[in-house]
Amino acid sequence: MSHRLRGIALLSRAPAALASFYVRGLGFAAAPDGLTLTLGGGQVRLLPAAASAAAYPIPRASNDPWFQHIAIVVTDMAAAHRRALAQGAVPISIDGPQRLPDSAGGVTAFKFRDPEGHPLELLEFPAATCPACWRGRGGGDPCIGIDHSAIVVADTARSLRFYAMFGFAPTGGSLNRGAEQAALDGLDDPLVAVTALGVPGSGPPHLELLDYRAPASAHAGAAWAAGDIAATRLLVEGAAPGLLRDPDGHFITPAIDPPQDVTPPGVP
Repeated sequence: MSHRLRGIALLSRAPAALASFYVRGLGFAAAPDGLTLTLGGGQVRLLPAAASAAAYPIPRASNDPWFQHIAIVVTDMAAAHRRALAQGAVPISIDGPQRLPDSAGGVTAFKFRDPEGHPLELLEFPAATCPACWRGRGGGDPCIGIDHSAIVVADTARSLRFYAMFGFAPTGGSLNRGAEQAALDGLDDPLVAVTALGVPGSGPPHLELLDYRAPASAHAGAAWAAGDIAATRLLVEGAAPGLLRDPDGHFITPAIDPPQDVTPPGVP
């Protein structure tokens, strides 16, 4: 059966307020159900969480085992960064957006959290190396689509074997270290192996594996429950019904088609 990544689902204690952040702050369009958000073909689903749902543990870091973000492609980093902060984004990155070395793709990136703690990233590609799938896109909004969802893993080889069951195969990677990566992640001297995974013939978003060789996570080996706010789900087209966990505990669930009529960016 054909598989592809369609987006992610987030657990939320206040879905309406969180939807407003994604619409106002990141340019998503909201479907009539108020819980399906779309941007450039990518999807974010908001799942109501119980009032007793555990929040992201503190301290929080980019190398936590449950860390999972979506990267949103932007055409104007300054404008996208400014708007996200104005709507309540909580920075992870230090000193604003960071331009990574060419060895790490040469992208400009900024990591942050939404008001409930879910991690995100703004991503601007250099014009000369912008992937073909994003060239020529754009319009009135600086945010144009979801490029990938990245998950922290403990063993890249093990994760590659697992995601191969869905047809995901490596499409690229890098070993990132340096002052820019440290500022981007908000970590001291991180060393992270990044592996991009895709399904042949499918467009964005894709999956990325983040294997932090250093520093060690303060929560290494910790587990999180399916009802916790940190229990983000990968929405995979063609996945078997139910909720599956990968070797590191990240969740996979079938993608759900959103309603056809969506509102233009604005308050739902």
